Amino acid sequence: MPSDTLIIVPTYNERDNLPSLVERVQELPVQVDLLVVDDNSPDGTGMVADALALKFSSVHVLHRSEKDGLGRAYCAGFEWALARNHEFIFEMDGDFSHNPNDIPAFLKEARDADLVLGSRYCNGIRVINWPLNRLVLSLCAAKYVRIITGLPVSDPTGGFKCFRRGALQSIDLKTVRSNGYSFQIELTHRIWMSGMRIKEVPIVFTDRFQGSSKMSRQIVREALWMVWSLWLQSHLRRSPPPRPIAKP
Repeated sequence: MPSDTLIIVPTYNERDNLPSLVERVQELPVQVDLLVVDDNSPDGTGMVADALALKFSSVHVLHRSEKDGLGRAYCAGFEWALARNHEFIFEMDGDFSHNPNDIPAFLKEARDADLVLGSRYCNGIRVINWPLNRLVLSLCAAKYVRIITGLPVSDPTGGFKCFRRGALQSIDLKTVRSNGYSFQIELTHRIWMSGMRIKEVPIVFTDRFQGSSKMSRQIVREALWMVWSLWLQSHLRRSPPPRPIAKP
């Protein structure tokens, strides 16, 4: 029987990590489905994912024709999830930088929230295997986002998230243009400006030990400009508009 929880894992050259990740997810104390969104990985990740889907009924694979960015991969996964009956829809990296064991804590908080964010900086800094310059860049980005948009979260660029179905349905995914870290900022900002409930849970982030980082200067530039765009789209607001008072 399908679970009401779906973990979306976008992959590009993750064949070494994927089997272990699937095994970890299978061992969780809660039942979840997992969707691998593979961007035609040249290392054969898609074929590995297909083999895992044959072995485990809870594993599904969505093949895309080319590498088209993190945001596009997640939007394809969201559309797949919304076409089915999943209520809790996760973003999670496929390189073990996000710990699958944190998933039950997200689900607990999601009972009273529309979006739960895994934060590396909530109540302290919990990052492993990052050089100092990368950590400083991430912390400065978080402050930059908050100063310009007012978004009251400690880790707006983080990619470990749990959306309630209704939160994703409130977003016209076809209008989402950002693709890198700015994609994470944009989705959280849209949900926040809609007046929905956002919670943060502390996580430990461990940078990948296998493969290579997907960070690039283009991703950083996109994030810098996207923050100003979000502020302008919100008509210079730095808080959600007041909800109309219901008439008696």
